Amino acid sequence: MELFESLKTKISGKGLKIVFPEGTDARILGAANRLNADHLITPVFIGNVQEVTDTLKARGINPEGFEIYDPNNCGRFDNMIELFVQQRKGKATAEQAKEILKDPNYFGTMLVYMGIADGMVSGAIHSTADTVRPALQIIKTKPGVKSVSGAFIMTKGRDDNEKYIFGDCAINIEPDAETLADIAYASAQTAEVFDIDPKVAMLSFSTLGSGKSDDVTKVVEATKLLKEAHPEIQADGELQFDAAFEPSVARQKAPNSPVAGKANVFIFPDIQAGNIGYKIAQRLGNFEAIGPILQGLNKPVSDLSRGCNEEDVYKLAIITAAQAM
Repeated sequence: MELFESLKTKISGKGLKIVFPEGTDARILGAANRLNADHLITPVFIGNVQEVTDTLKARGINPEGFEIYDPNNCGRFDNMIELFVQQRKGKATAEQAKEILKDPNYFGTMLVYMGIADGMVSGAIHSTADTVRPALQIIKTKPGVKSVSGAFIMTKGRDDNEKYIFGDCAINIEPDAETLADIAYASAQTAEVFDIDPKVAMLSFSTLGSGKSDDVTKVVEATKLLKEAHPEIQADGELQFDAAFEPSVARQKAPNSPVAGKANVFIFPDIQAGNIGYKIAQRLGNFEAIGPILQGLNKPVSDLSRGCNEEDVYKLAIITAAQAM
C-alpha cells in the first residue's frame, strides 16, 4: 500500500524505538522481527533478558537489534519509581509504585515517558483498559486536550487513492460537546500523519439545522468549540454523512459550507455510530480499516485488538513510530 510505503520512508533510519510489552506472543515476535529486519524501528521487549533472548532464538529470530529491559533487574528502576510517584501526585506510594511498575504495560509506558522508547504497542493479549490506563496515568494528554480517543484510517484502492479518518470508534461511549471537540482536533492531527489535509465533518442525522434534538445540539456546540479553539482547522457541522461526503448533495443541503462535499475526517456523535459506520464501510464498501489509533496522548501508545494478526501488529507499529515523529 502506498500509504505504508510513505510512512516507512518517514520513519526509516530515524532510530525510533517501540516497546512491545507482550513479547512472548507469536504475532508480536513475527512483526517485531520484520520491523527490525526492514530497519524501520528497534523493537524493545520487556522481561528476563536471558528468557527473552532464548525465546527469540527458539523461533529462529536473531536477537541482535532488539533491546530487552527486565523490571526486576533494571538500573533505572529507582528513578522510574520516583517519576511514577510524581506523576500520580500522591495516588501511589513508592512501595505501591514498585509493584505496579513490574507490570509490563506500566513498565513499558514508563520507558516511553522517560524517552527511552518513542512509543508502545500493546493489546494483543491485554484489554484496552490495560493498555490505556497506564498511558493516562503516566503520559497523560497533550496540552489543550482532555480526553483520549480512538480513530481508524480507512483506505481503499490500489494506491490508497481514497483515505479517510473516522473517529471516535473505540474509546468514548457518549462524548459530551467538549470531548467531541477534543476528538475532532485529535483526529485532524492524526490525518496529518497520513498526509491528509484535514477537512473535518461533525456528523449528525441533521444538516445545519434540518433536525432538532439534544443530540444535534451537542454536535452544534462541539463544532463551535472546535472552531473557537482551533480556527486553523477547516471544520463544519452539524452535517449528515451524504452532505459531508457527496458534492452534489452538499450543493443542495449546505451550499456555503467550507467542508461539505469534500470532508475527509468524519467525527461521529457517539461510539455506536462510529463503530457501526466504520464496519459498514469495511464490510460493504471494501475499505481497509486500520486501528484503532489512540489520539490525544503526549506520546504515542497504540492498542491492538486481541483478534489481531501479525500484519496488524506490523502496521500499527509503523503508525505508532510515525506518530512519534
